[in-house]
Formats: sequence, C-alpha cells, structure tokens
Amino acid sequence: MQTITKNDSKLVTFASIMDNAKYIRLSQNQVNKIGNALIYFSRRIQGLSKTKALKLIYILDEMAIKKSGIPFFNLKYKVWKFGPVSEEIFIDLSSELTIFKEFIKKDSHEGSVYIAPLKDFNDDEFSDNDLELMDLVLDIFGDKSAKELISYTHRPNAPWEQTAKENSVLELLWNEEITNTDILIDMGKLVAHDIRKKGLYDDYVFSN
Repeated sequence: MQTITKNDSKLVTFASIMDNAKYIRLSQNQVNKIGNALIYFSRRIQGLSKTKALKLIYILDEMAIKKSGIPFFNLKYKVWKFGPVSEEIFIDLSSELTIFKEFIKKDSHEGSVYIAPLKDFNDDEFSDNDLELMDLVLDIFGDKSAKELISYTHRPNAPWEQTAKENSVLELLWNEEITNTDILIDMGKLVAHDIRKKGLYDDYVFSN
C-alpha cells in the first residue's frame, strides 16, 4: 500500500499525487459516457465544482450497482481522505484538460475549480434507465454541497468506510496522517447479499 502523508517531503499536492499515481486507462466508451454525464450535470447544476462532480460520478456508480448489479461507469475508486475518488478523472480535472477537453471547460474562482459544458449532451452512451438514474441522482443530491456529498460517501458501513477499516487506514485518514492511498474499493460489496446482482456485477466487471 502506498500512501502520501502530511509529513512527507512531497506534501500533499497535485504533483505528489501524479508522482504516486498508478494510472488506470479509461476506455473510449467510458470517456464518452463520463464526459457527457459531466455535461448533463453541469447544465443542470449552477456552479458545479470539481469536488461535487467527482462525488456525483461516484454516487451514480454506487446507485447503479445497488439497483441492478451493473455499474454505471465501471470506474476504479480509491480510498482517499476526500474519496472515494476516480484518480484518472481527478487528475484530468486538476490539470490542463486532456481526457475531457472535448466535453467541458474549467473555470477557477477563489481557489476552487468549476466545470461548464462545451457542447450539448449526447445520449448515445445512455439507456433510458441511465437517464432516469441521472435524474434521480440530481433530484436527491443536486442541491447538496460538496461537503455534504463527502459526508454521504463516508457514511457508516459505506464502501469507503468499510474498505478503510479493513485496511487499517480509517483513523489515519480521519486524523489526516495520510490523505491518499492506492487501496481500491470493492464495489461488489454493495450487492454481496444479493446472489443475482453479485453475479451480474462480477460478470460485467470481468468482461469489461
């Protein structure tokens, strides 16, 4: 397990995250779906911050898995202080846009990064169920602050907390003795109690 600590000579910065990143390449289908989801959200949420966007992306995956066993984006999420985080998306939104440069633009204001759409939403990658789920996420979480969404993803027995506990880093994260890890969250635990959904999840992840 690799972590970045507050006392490390590479204090927690974007550069230190890049130095320690174990990069997971996104497929073109994932890029198109994530990019258009960012467009969808940023057209409906005024002043969509980077942190809030990252939380909504995660929540979409979590809710999709709980509903059907099939991930929305099938991303890998890491246990960070303000996670769960898809490191690939975080890196792109924290630097000059590369992966999503055709979909969104970034603006900075008072030290925060905000996302705005560059073009119209394209629903080619989305089923009717996908669109319904995005609207449900907007209805439930669209007016929540980034801080509230972080609290939601850190709720008791959520995948983030379970994984942090199992790997003995929960207190280290809460106390900010570390802020990032390379520990991946097993999203399949969301449906471990449901044999049918767990089977669908495992088959989907294996084939993708």
